[in-house]
Amino acid sequence: MPQSAEPMVRLMPLGGLGEIGLNMLALETAGKILLIDCGLMFPEAYMLGVDLVLPDVKVLEERVDDIVGLVLTHAHEDHIGAIPFLWQQLGCPKIYGTKLTLGLLHNKLKEHQLESAVELEIVVPRQVVELAPFSIEPFRVAHSIVDGVGYAIRTPAGTVVHTGDFKIDQTPVDGEKTDLARLAELGEEGVLLLLADSTNVENSGYTLSELTVGKAFAEIFPTCKQRIIVSTFSSNIHRIQQVLDAAAAHERKLLVNGRSMVSNIAIARQLGYLRARDDQFIDLRGLRDLPPEQVLILTTGSQGEPLSSLMRIALGDHKKIELEEGDSVILSSKFIPGNEKAISDLINKLYRRGAEVFYEKTSEIHVSGHASQEELKLVHNLVRPRYFVPIHGEYRHLVKHRQLAIELGMDPQRTKVIENGQSLLVSAAGLEVGEKFEKGRVFVDGKGIGDVGSMELRDRRHLANHGLVIAMLAINQSTGEVVYGPELFTRGFIPEDEQLSEELLEEARQQLRDLIAEQSFAAVTDWEELRINVRKTLRRLFNRTLGRRPLILPLVLEL
Repeated sequence: MPQSAEPMVRLMPLGGLGEIGLNMLALETAGKILLIDCGLMFPEAYMLGVDLVLPDVKVLEERVDDIVGLVLTHAHEDHIGAIPFLWQQLGCPKIYGTKLTLGLLHNKLKEHQLESAVELEIVVPRQVVELAPFSIEPFRVAHSIVDGVGYAIRTPAGTVVHTGDFKIDQTPVDGEKTDLARLAELGEEGVLLLLADSTNVENSGYTLSELTVGKAFAEIFPTCKQRIIVSTFSSNIHRIQQVLDAAAAHERKLLVNGRSMVSNIAIARQLGYLRARDDQFIDLRGLRDLPPEQVLILTTGSQGEPLSSLMRIALGDHKKIELEEGDSVILSSKFIPGNEKAISDLINKLYRRGAEVFYEKTSEIHVSGHASQEELKLVHNLVRPRYFVPIHGEYRHLVKHRQLAIELGMDPQRTKVIENGQSLLVSAAGLEVGEKFEKGRVFVDGKGIGDVGSMELRDRRHLANHGLVIAMLAINQSTGEVVYGPELFTRGFIPEDEQLSEELLEEARQQLRDLIAEQSFAAVTDWEELRINVRKTLRRLFNRTLGRRPLILPLVLEL
């Protein structure tokens, strides 16, 4: 960090600014770094074969000794999911979070056999933790997962308030409201910088309370004459609690289906965040023995994931659960952008099997966990920061949140929109855009982490859109004689058994024979040049005749 008369804080966003998910921010002051969240992102449609997306943390690798800790706001995947994959690179001395956040994280670490390698420390709202030169104080926020917090981070340059993901719910299921009183006190003390959630800034008014969903369940359940299947995120403990309460009120027993759902419910019950009696739950034998009107199945798969439990039920492929005509399915979650087509396909499949489906567009069975405009205005007016930087959202969300702050009276010079890879220096003297740093995305494909890059994704998209042609020939290295081929093999390009296709492939073989005849291969030493010429010849032919651009893979065997 540049030397200055004024103490400074440097913001280094590694993920979550200009995108939904992948949330990770580094704060630097006095030569030390504090990390806030370390989340992942689920792959977008063009990321063929990719399982998970992680933030690129190369910029931190040479400074692991300067990292004083990693603090977590809550336990959603887009805030904690990357930790098991990136732990070795970060080398944090300790991870800090609330009891449920660390409970769910510990389960992830256990899956990766890291539970004994990572030191976790529970934080309690309003209790200060010293991580010199930082002093961090968590404060309670309401969100769509239990035990969420924001942080007041005191630095030599001043106090930074990070809201985490939040909304102002006056009737939360667990009674834990966003701590507006503490935010007001911090505003009175003086706040250098506010970093606030921008996800719902486009929504006017207020976000509905989570209790709205419970009321919707109370209205829907009596209309269901057979089994009820509820699908929601396994981390939404408030939503699961309301499902349990509604099931008990209507004398239905609960079958929990899906590994993450089973695991998270067990952890939440063990830590006291979920109220449920043992006799509320049944196993698969109970599912068979009870009449349909006494059964509720709670499962994962509300986003139409291909291998999820609900999708397998919809396809009739689930080994233990079969959807019957007259069953009711409740998709109690948001249509995440990018998943609309998969969710629509899932709903259609459920209807085809005779189920009645309730979802976000037809019933109030989901509410957001993020603050809308009036809630954001309230937080700005309570905190009254000297400077403001919007976080957590796509670029348009960040811009609109900055505009909202200016409408509330903030000097436009005191608020900036930055994206991942762009540092920002903040001091009492002002905001200064710093140097850019290396940022990016790391792809997880099976057991491989980071071994799939943009080139591999490009080839996969090319294969998916245009198919593959393999051109094989073998050449005697000593004499230059072609001893095999040229032979062509295609996949996803043209049908190999049709006459027109065979005529085209024969023309392609002849052009390769002509290419070979024009050159003296006895003198060839650059075999890569031959492969390039084969590729060019076939590319021109296929583009001219079919207007298609398959991926062409020349295999030249040197015998």
